[in-house]
Amino acid sequence: MKKAGAAALVLLVLAALGWAFGPRLAEEALRWLYPRQYSQVVSREAEEFQLEEELVYAVIRAESGFDREARSHAGALGLMQLTEPTFQWMALEYPPENGGGDMFDANDNIHCGCALLRRLLDHYGRLEVALAAYNAGIGNVDRWLEEEAHSQDGETLTSIPFPETAAYVKKVLRSREVYRRLYGGAAPHGAD
Repeated sequence: MKKAGAAALVLLVLAALGWAFGPRLAEEALRWLYPRQYSQVVSREAEEFQLEEELVYAVIRAESGFDREARSHAGALGLMQLTEPTFQWMALEYPPENGGGDMFDANDNIHCGCALLRRLLDHYGRLEVALAAYNAGIGNVDRWLEEEAHSQDGETLTSIPFPETAAYVKKVLRSREVYRRLYGGAAPHGAD
């Protein structure tokens, strides 16, 4: 509840700044809230894995808020919040240039996170489903796709039973749209 109140306050301040000082100041404030840190790494890895840069930024923003040292209660680490088994899996399948042993290294973490995103997009074919799997795990999403209560066709999710995952998917999609508007990105083939 505190986060929702803080977000509403930020939006109110941005609206007031936009009204008082013009849209340019409001846009600069949004750029501060939606940064493009690690831009060289994100650009390189997004290109390698054919991902939209704005999507990668949105995932990093949702997962860690661009904190390289982030640790979740579930044991996920780094910018893209990968668990150690997932990080090792991606590092074995898609070895980073420098060996890929450090989950807190921006290069390694973003590389393995982008590899996972690409793999999930290729497996599920739908961004929303891939994002749900990124957050809740492949096993949960595969089970939901088999359950009529959550999927009518076995390919799309009509509902996501984990409220945290449902909120995560919406947050990433909203952030991606803000990044697109702020920085003028376009989706490459396979990103939607």
